[in-house]
Amino acid sequence: MRPIRFAVVDMYAGYPNQGLACIVELLRQTSRRYFAGAAPVDVFDCRGGGEVPSLAHEVVISSGGPGSPYEGVGQEWEAAYFRYLERLWGADQAVGASPRFLFAICHSFELVARFFELAEVIPRRSPSYGILPVHLTPEGTADPLFAPLGNPFLAADFREWQVVQLREERLAKLGGALLAREKIRPHVPLERSVMALRLSPHWVGVQFHPEAEPARMRALFTRPEKREEVLSRHGEQKYAAILELIDDPDGLPRTYATLLPRFLHTAVTTLRPELATPVDEDGAICAAAT
Repeated sequence: MRPIRFAVVDMYAGYPNQGLACIVELLRQTSRRYFAGAAPVDVFDCRGGGEVPSLAHEVVISSGGPGSPYEGVGQEWEAAYFRYLERLWGADQAVGASPRFLFAICHSFELVARFFELAEVIPRRSPSYGILPVHLTPEGTADPLFAPLGNPFLAADFREWQVVQLREERLAKLGGALLAREKIRPHVPLERSVMALRLSPHWVGVQFHPEAEPARMRALFTRPEKREEVLSRHGEQKYAAILELIDDPDGLPRTYATLLPRFLHTAVTTLRPELATPVDEDGAICAAAT
């Protein structure tokens, strides 16, 4: 069987992070699970080097990253990324063609929203920081990736920007749907930002970090320097809540074990139907018969 080619678009530009390693490991686990490790995982440094995958890469995860989603305006790396999105979308939409799967995370999600002119991407009044509730729309509760999570579910949410003023007619024209919005805050007279969109049967974007792996998160937040940073900026209550929800089985572990694994399972079994495996009542993916 010909292995699938996996790609990661690295939007961190060399900035120290946990997310990229988590994404690569999830893809390597998928390669081992279905292809005995023979499916390659290629990483492309987009913001740092203008690198993008080829159309031969059938499953792509585009990462989060620091800074403004507008800092690439006029730069070649952003132009290269937008050209790539245009080619990838065209390949996925072509009648009779093999699908191309894309999952866009946080910074990439903001860029995708800009590329498709789906919404306004603006700074938040204050940063969102922690493991926070995400509320599904009716479309989200019916979506096969999100349905097992419950409503609301909890996710790692670290951002200074937001996607708002969704152009629903534009989204509908693409064949997409609004899947989730941020936590409900009745005392805040501001629009709740978009947290997840489905753009097509094969393309999904989220504002949060589904790749956040609990053990890595705990190791990061228990480092003395990270603890002091969080305490000084966000206080003891926020720090305690993060540590609690990292380990709560209904918190970060459920989101990590559900969303990207189900996306990858769907991609693999769509592209290679002979690898299709059952899903249990809780939404967990059963072992592949390889």
